[in-house]
Amino acid sequence: MYLNIMLLLIGTLMDMAPIILILTPVLLPVTNSLGIDPVHFGMIMMVNLGIGLITPPVGSVLFVASAVSKQKIETVVRAMLPFYGMLLVVLGLVTYIPAISLWLPGVLGMQ
Repeated sequence: MYLNIMLLLIGTLMDMAPIILILTPVLLPVTNSLGIDPVHFGMIMMVNLGIGLITPPVGSVLFVASAVSKQKIETVVRAMLPFYGMLLVVLGLVTYIPAISLWLPGVLGMQ
């Protein structure tokens, strides 16, 4: 839970690529020592940072959506509000049910 909160907060302030490059080498050994599968951790990280891309104040995807739709940022954020709740539900499911993120690698024989 604390990992999710930290990644969501950092994801709202920075772009996805630098966060991945900075935090993965730091957090991966910690999650491995806690018994979290690396693929599962990667999915948790991607969902968190994906939510961060559409969340103000930085929200680079919001600026793209605003430019494409020719709407104000405030209008785009207001239209996104119902989706934030569902995104948090999906984040909870991916975080607390590892089978969701580990199913496909298991089927493909990568796990």
